[in-house]
Amino acid sequence: MSTGLAKIPLSLTPLNRKEFVSDQEVRWCPGCGDYAVLAAFQSLMPQLGIARENTVIVSGIGCSSRFPYYVDTYGMHSIHGRAPAIATGVAIARPDLAVWVVTGDGDALSIGGNHLIHALRRNVNITIMLFNNRIYGLTKGQFSPTSEAGKVTKSSPAGSLDHPFNPVTLALGAEASFVARTIDSDRKHLTEVLTAAVNHRGASLVEIYQNCPIFNDGAFDGLKEVDSPAVIPLVHGQPITFAKGELGVVRGADGRLRVRATSDVAPSDLVVHDAHAKDATLAFELSQLTDTQTLSASPIGIFRDVDRSVFDDQTRKQVSMPLDRASELQKLITGRDTWTVL
Repeated sequence: MSTGLAKIPLSLTPLNRKEFVSDQEVRWCPGCGDYAVLAAFQSLMPQLGIARENTVIVSGIGCSSRFPYYVDTYGMHSIHGRAPAIATGVAIARPDLAVWVVTGDGDALSIGGNHLIHALRRNVNITIMLFNNRIYGLTKGQFSPTSEAGKVTKSSPAGSLDHPFNPVTLALGAEASFVARTIDSDRKHLTEVLTAAVNHRGASLVEIYQNCPIFNDGAFDGLKEVDSPAVIPLVHGQPITFAKGELGVVRGADGRLRVRATSDVAPSDLVVHDAHAKDATLAFELSQLTDTQTLSASPIGIFRDVDRSVFDDQTRKQVSMPLDRASELQKLITGRDTWTVL
């Protein structure tokens, strides 16, 4: 697979976690899952070897979007929902930078929905961390685009009527080249997924299930238990089983994915995960197993990781046109205000 760090110079001196810790007071609620993600990120960056001056973090608006203040790199606390657009500009102008986007379920999927899907379909070389706590935390507990139907909040006292977004399904529908899901409290898995995401050349989206202890506490408790039967681990090249191997994913007679007891099916019937398949159909189908009415479990891991042409590489190539074409374009821009079309 191609690497997203290919054009980024590495630090000439060894780095450590403290160098990525800023002098700003971290201001999240006690017990917030954001702390765990921040700690994992600050520990990961020295391992990648990317110098702080070659790292940029762009965020939108929300609790998660305070992230740039707490990491001692370049960063921008930008506009609500517009972080992917700003990050696209940075990535195009500076191929020597590792560009991260930090956003939340409200910021990315409500006002920022179009910016997100277009950054993914264009395959801009950015790494997007989408913190999903299924609630608006910064504005005090309104239902968000990922809140479950019937959610009772300050803005939906009779229960939300909205059908929730599945961020992974949305990203795969936009033909994102790298899509993954992980959990804030599983530091090892979180680090592995983020490492794979930043090493992918193109747009990487990592949905991070993140607990909001104040406004939506316990939303993902079932997934955080040790050896949780609610976690469907996705490992490339491995049969998809969970609940200590007692349950597995098979393809039914109708061609659709089904969950069956492994004791009732042959090992050859189990679906083998292929994250590198050019066709995103399997990844899309797996995303549909997320916390359904009949299955209180969710796939966790890398759904898709494929090579595709990268938007910023193509853009730089296009503007670096031969001199004769460039001069003709300049004549057109600075010439007459009207033209005769033959």
